[in-house]
Amino acid sequence: MNAFDERSRSLWMDTTVADAPPLREDARADTVVIGSGIAGLSIAYELALQGQKVVVLDRGRIAGGMSARTSAHLTPQCDDGFQALTDLRGLDGAKVFYESHAAAVDRIEAIQEEESIACRFRRVNGYLFPAIGTDPAEEITPELEATKKVGMPIERHTGLPFKGQETTRCLRYPGLATFHPLRYLRGVATALAKRGVELFADTPVTAVEEKDGAVSVRTASNVTISAANAVVATNSPINDRFALHTKLAPYRTYAMAITMPPDLIEDALYWDTLDPYHYVRVEPGRGDTRYLIVGGADHKTGEADDGWARLEGLESWIRGLLPPLGNVTHRWSGQVLDTIDFAAYIGRNPGNEHVYVHTGDSGQGLTHGVVAGILLSRLIIGEKCPWAEFYEPSRATLSAAKNFIVENVTAVKNFAEYVAPGELKSVDELKPGHGAIIREGLRKVAAFRDNHGRVHRLSASCTHVGCHLHWNSLERCWDCPCHGSHFSIDGTPLNAPAVAPLQEID
Repeated sequence: MNAFDERSRSLWMDTTVADAPPLREDARADTVVIGSGIAGLSIAYELALQGQKVVVLDRGRIAGGMSARTSAHLTPQCDDGFQALTDLRGLDGAKVFYESHAAAVDRIEAIQEEESIACRFRRVNGYLFPAIGTDPAEEITPELEATKKVGMPIERHTGLPFKGQETTRCLRYPGLATFHPLRYLRGVATALAKRGVELFADTPVTAVEEKDGAVSVRTASNVTISAANAVVATNSPINDRFALHTKLAPYRTYAMAITMPPDLIEDALYWDTLDPYHYVRVEPGRGDTRYLIVGGADHKTGEADDGWARLEGLESWIRGLLPPLGNVTHRWSGQVLDTIDFAAYIGRNPGNEHVYVHTGDSGQGLTHGVVAGILLSRLIIGEKCPWAEFYEPSRATLSAAKNFIVENVTAVKNFAEYVAPGELKSVDELKPGHGAIIREGLRKVAAFRDNHGRVHRLSASCTHVGCHLHWNSLERCWDCPCHGSHFSIDGTPLNAPAVAPLQEID
C-alpha cells in the first residue's frame, strides 16, 4: 500500500503505470532505487541509459505515491518566487535553480518525444496575477525584476480570462509546460522494461545499510538486494531520522477537476500571489471534454481536518471567476514537503558514500524529480554536475535559520499533545466512518469505527520518531504532523518516512 490507497482519487489515477510483482527473492544490481514516483523512475531511466543494471522498489503500486496526486504544472519558476529564493540563496543560487528546472522541463519534452509517449505534453504560457483585492504593483513588480535577473523569460501583461479580471495587470511566462503525469510515467516505465530495469511493487523497504563500499537493502519480507549504490526517493526519506527531517515540513494541498466548455480560457498555467496561493490549469479529456484543475488551500499536515471545507472554498473561488464551469468530477489531496530554503535535497545522504537521497520537492515535485534523475545519475557514474553544491543534502543555509525554527515548532507542540485530553471520552462516541484520538489512562488510542460498526484501535504514536498522530477525515487515514507519515485505518504505512505499522491495541 502507498498513498494511492488513501480515499480521494485524482484525475490521473485511472491510469495504470505498470503491473509489477512483489520482489520475492534476493537480487543484485548496480543501483537499487527505492521509490517509483517521477524521481525514482527518472533516476532509473538515466542510469539505464548509462548501461547500469537497475532495480526499482515501491511499498505499493508503481507511481502510486504523491506523483499521482500532482496538478502537473511544469515550470522553472521557483514555487516561492525568485525574489524570496534570491534573498535566501543569492542570485547565483537562484540562477542554478532556474537552469536546473528549465533543463528538467526540456528533459521531459525530449524523453516523451524519443520514447513516443502519448502524454499530452505541450508548451504553454504561465500567468502570475495579484490575489484579489491586492495592489498589482506591490505584488508583481518585485518578482518581475527578480525573475529577469535569473534569466527566465518574463513580460508584463494585461488581462486575464476570468470574470472581473479583464484589465488586471499580471506577469506572463512563455514556454512553460504541462502534461498527463501518469501517462508520461507509464511511457517511462515501458522504456525501462525495454532496457532491462526491473520494477517491483508491494515491496516495503525496512532498512538501507552501507558496509565495505557496498549497499544492502532489506524488505519487509526479509528479501535482500545487494548493490553498489542505493537511491532513496521515497518522498520523505526512510533511511534517516533526523539529519534531513528537521529541515523538511509536510503540507497538505488540495485540488479538484471541473468540466468546462471548450475554449473557455487559454490552455495555460495560472497562479496568484495569495499565501497559500491558488493554482489553475486546463487538461484535455476524451473528445471535446475539457477539465479545469484548480488547487491550493494548503496547511501543515495534520494541523487541520477540514479538507472538505477547503475544497468547497476552492470551488467557490473558481466559480466566481469562471461561472460557466460544469460539474466537479474529481477531488483529491496530496502532500508537499517544503524545505527551509526552497530547494530539494539531492545528492549523497549525509554520512554515506554510496547511498543517495532525493527529498524536499517544495511544491515542484515533477521538475525536482527530473532534476534528481539528471544530477544523481551523473554522481553515481562518477561525473561532475554544476548543480551538485546547490542541492547538496548536508548544506546548512544560515539565512534560513528563522524558517528552521518556525517549522520545527510543530514537533515541540506535537509531543505536548500526549498530556492533553482525548478528542472523545470513549470509543462509544465514535460514529461509523469517523476517527478520533481517545485517552485511555496514560495512553492515547487512534480509533476508527468502520461502516460495519467495527472499531479499529491503534497506537496514536507514529512509528518514525513517536509523534502524536491526527485523523484525516478526507483521506480516512492517520497523518503525522511532524514528518509527513500517513497510516491506513489498519495501521499500514502509506507514506514515508514511517516503515513500521502502528501497533494494534486490544
